[in-house]
Amino acid sequence: MPVVKQKLIRHQALDSCFRNHNKRYYIEDLLDACNRALTRYDCTPVSVRTVKYDINEFEAIYHVNIEHLRDAYGRVYYKYEDMEFSIRQLPLSEEELSTLKDTILMLSRLKGLPQFGWMTELLTKVEAEMQQSEHTANVISFDANPYVTGLEYLESLFNYIINQQAIELDYQPFGKPEVHWTLSPYHIKQYNNRWFLFAADEHGRIVNVALDRIVAIEPSTAKYQPTDIDFEEYFDDVIGVTIPDVLAEHVLLKFSPSRFPYVHSKPLHHSQKLKDKENGIIEITVKPNRELMALLLEFGDDVEVLQPEHLRQEVQEKIQRMQQLYK
Repeated sequence: MPVVKQKLIRHQALDSCFRNHNKRYYIEDLLDACNRALTRYDCTPVSVRTVKYDINEFEAIYHVNIEHLRDAYGRVYYKYEDMEFSIRQLPLSEEELSTLKDTILMLSRLKGLPQFGWMTELLTKVEAEMQQSEHTANVISFDANPYVTGLEYLESLFNYIINQQAIELDYQPFGKPEVHWTLSPYHIKQYNNRWFLFAADEHGRIVNVALDRIVAIEPSTAKYQPTDIDFEEYFDDVIGVTIPDVLAEHVLLKFSPSRFPYVHSKPLHHSQKLKDKENGIIEITVKPNRELMALLLEFGDDVEVLQPEHLRQEVQEKIQRMQQLYK
């Protein structure tokens, strides 16, 4: 049975309620959850009658039992009989997969630009899902961290950004006291299986917020501060997500014969240039930051920093401190 957009939004809201172990959801609670979800997508609120109809057809659509339980006062509340069930775990139907595939193909033709390579990856995932509907074995895996936290904020942050809504955000840095910010959110970026929010604080300064350190988010009454930053270009001069207030530099790196072919075939940065193939030397033009340092140390003795001298010295000092740890 096809589920239209608004119904799917309601069903996902109900699903979250039915599988909540810590709260009883009465019909008015379910109605409130559905309407709050619909409001986020600028959809028209519904009545109790609609929610009751959704509950009745839930079992037929998703083949799950919903218990109608009574409390000590005779009021009815609802939950899944199988509290491990969730409609979010259900695979897409063939019709949904086919529609999604056609949509991605259409978008990829319209874009046709390198920065939209994520569409190719997504299409591959869709095709893999279609193949797995016919085969029981999983034949392809993707690089993702299933235990990463903070992903629950992605949807709300996305909506705050496109609606230009200021937010109040509580943040817990590692090893430091919790902080509170009033922010104007602009951009979300993934790096190394973590997600980061880029936003302006009350003084207009750009801050980088790791989603897995967020404690709470809610809309703010503060005025949203628009930005003229082009986030297509914002990360051009760095590896990762840390943007130091320095100029980009020419970084000359010499790789071992065993590692050079891999770096040559998979550039470290879009600015990478081949300087000396015989000696395995490449050049990248970046702002040195913590992610670059981590990448250089990851290569171990397969790389030597030739220039700039201050970066070479910094790597050398870190190696010396590492040696002290093992003496």
